[in-house]
Amino acid sequence: MMKLATWNVNSLTVRLPQVLDWLGTHPVDVLALQELKMTDDKFPHAAFKAAGYHSVCFGQKTYNGVALISRAPAQQVERNIPGFTDDMARVISATFAREPGPTATADDTGQTIRVVGAYFPNGQEPGSDKFEYKLAWLKGLRAWLRAEMVNHPHLVLMGDYNITFDDADVWDPEGMRDQIHCTDEERYELNALITLGLHDAHRLFAQPPKSYSWWDYRDFGFRRNHGMRIDHILISNALKPQVSACWIDKTPRKNERPSDHAPVVVELVWRPL
Repeated sequence: MMKLATWNVNSLTVRLPQVLDWLGTHPVDVLALQELKMTDDKFPHAAFKAAGYHSVCFGQKTYNGVALISRAPAQQVERNIPGFTDDMARVISATFAREPGPTATADDTGQTIRVVGAYFPNGQEPGSDKFEYKLAWLKGLRAWLRAEMVNHPHLVLMGDYNITFDDADVWDPEGMRDQIHCTDEERYELNALITLGLHDAHRLFAQPPKSYSWWDYRDFGFRRNHGMRIDHILISNALKPQVSACWIDKTPRKNERPSDHAPVVVELVWRPL
């Protein structure tokens, strides 16, 4: 079995102990982090190494920043979207070897999976310059992924998307109608990723109603479950038969000084690909 997870930690400087504690109880194979809010020279590689993990990062001062924490070393590491000019640290991609299962033959070994960890732009508000940047960024991501999936058919795209799929992902769909994260334009671009041959791992399974991954710090948002599902794991056609479970782990949101996001986890049952 292979486990992958994504978590917007909203400052790794503040949340590093929580991430290490979570990895201690949830030993995933790859963890994609977003909103590091630190430069590469400040990244705590030593702390992750001491915990038994490799790490690659793409940092930025104060804002953004992404990383991949993994059991196996990352290969073919790439930063940001090739062909899309961007001075923000939003995407990190790498290839990882998959552990052979107990019934694997020699021909089954050496299988790989491509993981893309991404922090999608927030967009601020419809009609703003940041919103137009978000839409352009999404188009750039889709164009690149179309080619990337040809080269890496066993692909996972996970991170903080800052977009909901539909009203079921929003605690107050009428109140959020046409607001950021919930506009038709954003949802069109999100569903355009699905048309590439990707699948929302969370919705491959029955889930509790009002399953969210983000809650505002204000107005007791988490306690009242006034949230949104904006952190997603999309898996390619080739990997869909491998997915055995996907869930949101709300427990870290109960921590003292938590991130406003919760981890999302997907399990892949090993079968010859």
